[in-house]
Amino acid sequence: MNDEDFEKLDLPYEERWENLTLANDFLFGKIFQDAELCLELVQIILPDLKIKRVTDPLLQKNVRGTLESRGVRFDVYVEDDANRVINIEMQTTNQDNIQKRTRIYHSYIDIDILDRDEIRKYDDIPEAIVIFICDFGVFDSERHFYEFRNICVQERDLFLDDGLRTIFLSTRGKADDLVRGITSQDSFVKKLEKKLKYAKQNAAWRRKYMLTKLDRLTLIDEAMARGKAEGRAEGISIGEKKTLDMTTLILKDAGIDPAIIEKLRVSILGSQ
Repeated sequence: MNDEDFEKLDLPYEERWENLTLANDFLFGKIFQDAELCLELVQIILPDLKIKRVTDPLLQKNVRGTLESRGVRFDVYVEDDANRVINIEMQTTNQDNIQKRTRIYHSYIDIDILDRDEIRKYDDIPEAIVIFICDFGVFDSERHFYEFRNICVQERDLFLDDGLRTIFLSTRGKADDLVRGITSQDSFVKKLEKKLKYAKQNAAWRRKYMLTKLDRLTLIDEAMARGKAEGRAEGISIGEKKTLDMTTLILKDAGIDPAIIEKLRVSILGSQ
């Protein structure tokens, strides 16, 4: 659930659906499950690769490291005609940890790749590109576009050819570098607008969105109820902490955004 969803839960269902933007992970995934549209997006972001084709995008792809670990869930996951893996993530909330999170995403991509039968030697490992589309400013800078690859500290033009690339796109930038020059008049933007309009009229997607939100809300209600029950069993002062700890643990394990968890903490305990 995005932070914007939590803020708007008191709105009528139809109004909440109509107010969604591409920053919503559900809508983002639904729109870019269109392989042609996804291809055009990666062509704009990665023009140097001259990508001609991508596989059908996998949405909310789960990868687990071990049976005990929670793993990660990729928003949009595709491979191109050169077998490169491209993972696109929509980020609406700045949790001040996005730089460290890139290590996790790349690590789990490698876990998924190395599980394939065709990977028999190091040279078989394909390139992996992680793209974060951020609805906030990143790196305290005004740029829209940031690309990172491993380079030699002593020789800045010497790249480590490990096949890893990480890209950040910020919607809040002000510099004249917006996604390699794309403007609101470009055909791609017009296609997005058309697809977004179609999405808002898609009854099946509306129902799916509502069911997804109900599942999340039910989970939150259950977590709060369990947390409060544990808290009451421990007494008032200890019980409040138990409520917070139990609710936080359940929601974190379910992958709920920490910003949402904090809002729930305030709703349970009040601001302290």
